[in-house]
Amino acid sequence: METGNYSSVTEFFLVGLSQHPELQHFLFLLCLIMYLIILLGNSLLIIISILDSHLHTPMYFFLGNLSFLDICYTSSFIPETLVIFMSERKSISFLGCALQMFVTLGLGSSECVLLAVMAYDRYVAICNPLRYPIIMNKVRYVHMAAWSWIIGCANSLVQTVLTMVLSFCGNNVIDHLICEILALLKLICSDISTNVFIMAVASIVLLVTPLLLIFVSYVFILSSILRITSAEGRKKAFSTCSAHLTVVILFYGSALFMYTKPKSKNTTVFDEIIWLSYGVITPMLNPIIYSLRNKEVKEAVKKVLSRHLHLWKI
Repeated sequence: METGNYSSVTEFFLVGLSQHPELQHFLFLLCLIMYLIILLGNSLLIIISILDSHLHTPMYFFLGNLSFLDICYTSSFIPETLVIFMSERKSISFLGCALQMFVTLGLGSSECVLLAVMAYDRYVAICNPLRYPIIMNKVRYVHMAAWSWIIGCANSLVQTVLTMVLSFCGNNVIDHLICEILALLKLICSDISTNVFIMAVASIVLLVTPLLLIFVSYVFILSSILRITSAEGRKKAFSTCSAHLTVVILFYGSALFMYTKPKSKNTTVFDEIIWLSYGVITPMLNPIIYSLRNKEVKEAVKKVLSRHLHLWKI
């Protein structure tokens, strides 16, 4: 394997959708609006979960982590993408590209683990409610959230370092909107078999395995819900899980398409749209889904708003 040649490439050019300037102008406005919604919606969920004491539970602690993760994830590439959309020189420095890839891959991996942790939380709450406060005590759920971040960032660090130390041999034109690992691997002229193997293992451990755990959890959850005799009880139990399940389907649907479909040499417009669904649309929809499908969140928003309006009138 060739060693890395840092002097051969000092910057990269992101040419995703560059052949469709009219589409780039449309996506600039669309991504800007969605980014503002992401910041507003997820920040509101975090603030509400902190201010309302009724939401100081493991479920909303994990939801707050998910919202903060989505803010950090989208902030790592959307501002840069907006600048590139409107710039003639669509470039990013070598270190900037490495940092962007580390953050996006790390937080994306962390979200995979966090969604599995949230499914386990719902499993314990519905299938073992009497022992829920004991099993999901504060120390445990804080550790579970922390390990979600640690595992995702560790995976990203390994893959980013192993990618960026390889030789690009002067190839610095990335056919993508961001410094995404699959797009970067296409530019490397040395042996990438180790990278491909590690990526395959990481996909199994951090993508497929959490999805299987979520599936098994919901099999048990559905079985428990069906055994509830009260119609109101079944409705309440299902409402606490439906939002999470919707987010899981959106997130994993696009992620599995991206990382398990046959790879082509050139990125298509359809691939870019799928990536936008995975990278932008899902973080935007997360707070909307949890707010619309969750009675406790809506009531907490009303209480916080009424409290602040009352103080403002005084």
